[in-house]
Amino acid sequence: MKDFEEVTAFLGDWGCFQKVVLFLLLSSTIPNGLGFVSVVFISAVPKHQCKIPEVNLTQNWLSVIIPVKVVNGKQELSSCSRYNLDVIRNLSAEGLLPGIDVNVTDLEEESCLDGWIYSKEIYQSTIVSEFDLVCDDEWKQPLSPTVYFLGVLMGSFFAGQLADRYGRKPVFFTTMAVQTVFTVVLIFSPSWIVFAIMFFISGMGQMANYVAAFVLGTEILSGKIRILFSTLGVALGYTIGSLLVPLIAYFLRDWKKVFLATSLPALIYILLWWFIPESPRWLVSQGRLEEAEAIIRKAAKMNKVEAPEDIFAGYNAKSKGEAQPNALDLILNKKMRPITPILCLLWFTVLTAYYGLTLNSGNLTADPYLSTFISVAVELPAYVCVWLVTQKLPRRPSLICMILLGGLSLFFTQLVPETLPELAIALEMLGKYGFTSGATLLFPYTAEIYPTVIRSTAAGTCSIFPRIGTCIAPFLFQTRPNLKYLPHVLLGTLSLVCAFITVFLPETFGKPLPETIEDMSERTSKHK
Repeated sequence: MKDFEEVTAFLGDWGCFQKVVLFLLLSSTIPNGLGFVSVVFISAVPKHQCKIPEVNLTQNWLSVIIPVKVVNGKQELSSCSRYNLDVIRNLSAEGLLPGIDVNVTDLEEESCLDGWIYSKEIYQSTIVSEFDLVCDDEWKQPLSPTVYFLGVLMGSFFAGQLADRYGRKPVFFTTMAVQTVFTVVLIFSPSWIVFAIMFFISGMGQMANYVAAFVLGTEILSGKIRILFSTLGVALGYTIGSLLVPLIAYFLRDWKKVFLATSLPALIYILLWWFIPESPRWLVSQGRLEEAEAIIRKAAKMNKVEAPEDIFAGYNAKSKGEAQPNALDLILNKKMRPITPILCLLWFTVLTAYYGLTLNSGNLTADPYLSTFISVAVELPAYVCVWLVTQKLPRRPSLICMILLGGLSLFFTQLVPETLPELAIALEMLGKYGFTSGATLLFPYTAEIYPTVIRSTAAGTCSIFPRIGTCIAPFLFQTRPNLKYLPHVLLGTLSLVCAFITVFLPETFGKPLPETIEDMSERTSKHK
């Protein structure tokens, strides 16, 4: 009995049809990179201090009205308090001098009753300066990206199941439209609450269309071209978008303009509906052979090859009455139960580390634009490395080495003395390289493990777990002033655990994609 790849082998691996699909799906991930990295800049915290209203104060008193605090061993002007304005006004009116007639540090302090003024040295505006997410409301600042990633979490879960039930293509375009429209709408938010709601909905489309595009390309393409797409291709589009964000943010420096510049280009991709086909492999798995055959014949025409008269002769297609697996089967089905928890922990650890280090990139140096650009640029050699590795080496040992590289680099970071900040940054970037490589390999590895009937659901379900970690990441890295290396220790420890449990996964190198759960079972039993 023939499998799908044998049935469609006459198309070849690299004809005009495959080139068009590869290019369009690759370019469709650019908005995903634009959307994710823009979070680094729109939620940045500019330097700020209490606003002092125009009152009759001498210059001497104006220069000392903001208290000096010790932060991380350094003296800085307070961001959240000032000396009592009424007291200062009276002392100034009496002609008393600070530091001579009055010990300023003994004066009563008060909160920023008149609001704040924000430095525009680096940013013209962010959501922090727009909605005053500082001092008593500073918890809303890390919560903002967390809300976004909660939306990503929800989108990943439901989009995967919808794609397995209703098709890859409609979910891909619907979620892309959701991401684009709600990103534009949120710049008109009158309050932080409205902004958070719109940001959540925008996040629902962010990862959902990325996963849909990945699964669509994985199922349409074959052979080495599939490996090229799932490792270098889809990641390259994402990275191009990510690299553009620091440049866009540097020249615009206003959060609303940055959002418009990074979201509106995605509207162009809606037009691709007429050029990107549904997955023939998925159509066949649903018993919709006529639709799949029409797409394959069109592909044959584009590739200038002749299709057989009966394309699916000898192919055991799924009957329309056969039950459709769902997310619960990933755990309840005894053939998938041993594998799913391992993959979920792998996705959680590797992607949490990747996103956490990316979100923290703006804090590595005094220039957030340069440090973010460098952090993203580190991903390019990682993608090339994974592409080369997946062509020649087995998946399991390759993934173990990548995870160990990322985890051990984070462990060594805490051993670097404060006098060598460049070395600490280099180790953190080496860790980012390792986790980027691991994350890139996890996508095709997961797709190769699970069968067509539940592949999109599996990818969506597994991608939920890194979203949980990503929701925590903004708060985790905020602990650094007090527990500087806590994120590195936690992520490094989890990485060592993941490297160990990876040995229990089946090897997929050089094997065709499983079509049914029975195919997956045969592969797993052979591994044992």
